[in-house]
Amino acid sequence: VQLVESGGGLVQPGGSLRLSCAASGSIFSIYVMGWYRQAPGKQRELVATITNGGSTNYADSVKGRFSISTDNAKNTVYLAMNSLKPEDTAVYYCNAYLRRAVLEATSDYWGQGTQVTVSS
Repeated sequence: VQLVESGGGLVQPGGSLRLSCAASGSIFSIYVMGWYRQAPGKQRELVATITNGGSTNYADSVKGRFSISTDNAKNTVYLAMNSLKPEDTAVYYCNAYLRRAVLEATSDYWGQGTQVTVSS
């Protein structure tokens, strides 16, 4: 299973970006997809998650500014980020909690990360 992120970059404060993450490979079912971030010198933290039923969860710091969504047919998760702040600068990682085959246990998979820099 591979998770490939795209959409990061440099943006000015107040700007917007949209991240995408596509999961590929042997996948039986994806239960939760999400985004995490890690700023320099800090621990990785949850940004947002979404279940296969559409339930979402956001970090307090991004509520009202970020929106997570999925295209289940494409095994893809998106993160729309608006009103970006310098403190949103971090490497953003995609995560999927899934089962590769019907008799296999569930596992976590991670993307390679995409840099988001918010600066004037």
